[in-house]
Amino acid sequence: MKKALLVLADGTVFEGTNFGASGESIGEVVFNTSMTGYQEILTDASYKGQIVTMTYTQMGNYGVNEEDVESSDGPKVSGFVVKEYLDFPSNWRATASLGDYLRDSNIVGIQGLDTRALTKHLRNNGAQMGIISSEDLNPHSLLEKVRAHPGISAFDLVSEVTSTKPYAWDNGCWKWAPMEAGKRRHKVIMYDFGVKYNILRNMVDAGFIVKVVPGNTPAEAVLEENPDGIMLSNGPGDPETVTYAIENSRKLMGKKPIFGICLGHQILGLAMHGKTYKLKFGHHGGNHPVKDLITGRVEITSQNHNYCVDIKSLKGQVGLTHKNLYDGTEEGMQHTEFPLFSVQHHPEAGPGPNDSLHIFGRFREMIEGKFQPAIINLKDGAKI
Repeated sequence: MKKALLVLADGTVFEGTNFGASGESIGEVVFNTSMTGYQEILTDASYKGQIVTMTYTQMGNYGVNEEDVESSDGPKVSGFVVKEYLDFPSNWRATASLGDYLRDSNIVGIQGLDTRALTKHLRNNGAQMGIISSEDLNPHSLLEKVRAHPGISAFDLVSEVTSTKPYAWDNGCWKWAPMEAGKRRHKVIMYDFGVKYNILRNMVDAGFIVKVVPGNTPAEAVLEENPDGIMLSNGPGDPETVTYAIENSRKLMGKKPIFGICLGHQILGLAMHGKTYKLKFGHHGGNHPVKDLITGRVEITSQNHNYCVDIKSLKGQVGLTHKNLYDGTEEGMQHTEFPLFSVQHHPEAGPGPNDSLHIFGRFREMIEGKFQPAIINLKDGAKI
């Protein structure tokens, strides 16, 4: 196997061997704590511009298939880092190996390095730009290349992953015993900032007629279709770079019920003239405990974000609905006046636990007029 290097922007070097495509790739290095679901992670458009490190030790043992993807046109990651790649998949659904899948998609992978040490380094020093190479094995040369990169916050990554034209979505979630989605009564327009297919599937199962539109669709065009509700999807990068989405969301608030997920949550915060801030190493994985302040329940959630909304910067426009129990960061909000709410985590999972699937039903209830404005309790902080 060919030798490969991973060099971080702070000069830290990790040595391993190449799998997947050969070559060189630059991206922001993050770690994901999910034990399974690597194909869903690879094809999640929110990872555009990032090199993903898996903390679980073995990857590739069940191969890949044509169904477990979260977006079209293959993987969206810039690179893939694993402790041990298994090149002999064993699963009745597998149609190819993970290595072949990465190679055919021109994604550079590196395996055999100490991912525990890499994860601890990112945890202590923060997510940062890095470069994987199986061609240039000079650490000094690679360091110059990665330090010359402006960083992913310099780019509007949504424009690279959004759909180019509207389309209807009618597929529900995979089930062992196929079931009808039920009578769908509400039409929802989904802004595609890099939407995961599992969000669309769960919207169908929750009883919605879903139409997906490109991320730069004018607010006026959406209102002309007179939908029952509007959704803002997940997506990659710094939310402040998606200025058109912020402006369109600002025009839509108060006109229709709105639900945002992940990047959509951040865009809503900015549309209300709030602020976002970047986490030290982000939240990526399927084991994050989040407290739902409406019900009091603690849910284990799937997460994939580097930025958070500063609820306090919204000056009483919203109430805090969800809180991360790992670090206390904001995970959800609901408006004090408009039928509008959003969450930072991923209720659709894919991969991850299904504790938060009920949130799609909460959006349906909002559309049906069961919205109750958030009440701000200044003594205890913002809450419902």
